[in-house]
Amino acid sequence: MANFTTLKGFLLMGFSAKPEIEIVCASMFLVLYLVALTGNILIITATSIDDSLHSPLYFFLKHLSFLDLCYISVTVPRYICNSFMHNGNISLWECILQCFAFTLCGSSEMAMLTVMSYDRYVAICLPLRYEIIMNVSTCIHGILAVWISGVISGVMHTAATFSIHFCGANIIHQFFCDVPQLLKFSCSNEYVGELGVILFLSLVAFLCFICIGLSYMHIFSTVLQIPSAEGRAKAFSTCLPHLSVVMLFLSTGVFDFLKPHSDSPTALDFLLTVFYTVLPPALNPMIYSLRNKAMKTALRKVFKRRKV
Repeated sequence: MANFTTLKGFLLMGFSAKPEIEIVCASMFLVLYLVALTGNILIITATSIDDSLHSPLYFFLKHLSFLDLCYISVTVPRYICNSFMHNGNISLWECILQCFAFTLCGSSEMAMLTVMSYDRYVAICLPLRYEIIMNVSTCIHGILAVWISGVISGVMHTAATFSIHFCGANIIHQFFCDVPQLLKFSCSNEYVGELGVILFLSLVAFLCFICIGLSYMHIFSTVLQIPSAEGRAKAFSTCLPHLSVVMLFLSTGVFDFLKPHSDSPTALDFLLTVFYTVLPPALNPMIYSLRNKAMKTALRKVFKRRKV
């Protein structure tokens, strides 16, 4: 990081150079942020106070909601403030911290979704051994693995990105410190090391996707053999929401990182970024609660307690 003395910060351009459009975008982001904040806090509260939700499935769901809160809070509040204050400046150290936290939360979320798919595999394909396999020790080790993998990814990504020398106007055409945008400021081919890190993390994400895919292949094969239509519906109701979240988060994130980035970002570039940074944390609470009877019952209990 030898260029700290010459580089003071960056300018986040957001979605448009027109202030009125930025205000509209920031208002929409504020609504999504409040939805994500409310939904995830409700899930954390419900899974914490309701004894019927003290199982590995909801233990992991509670941690996923916490991750979602961290993930969306890394980028969105700063963008909202920048838009309303008409100031997109971000210091170098703030950019480094944002890059690290964003990578940590994103990688941890991918690992969490993988752990949750394994939990569903054991619950549906090996129901008689579920309590033995998914015991307290397994759950705790799973959460530790999620956070450790996130920290390692964050350190690797951030160190490789900010070890290069930056040249140019330092204008980031995004609403946060996006690594692909930062690489365009490289003075030479120093970004090759960072590309290696991106490819490595993409490979890890792909392996996670393979593990999730194999889990669900076994799950669907087992579910289709259930004679009861009600039993099949119940099994699918807990699996399909999780699979939809995985597909949205992984496909848009990997595609955005691996596709070529132009000097003038298109509407598709911004849309893809929103799909893997803002929508998953906002949609996860609705996806998991609206299709889950136990979660809806627990949320009703939470609201009843508040009224009392």
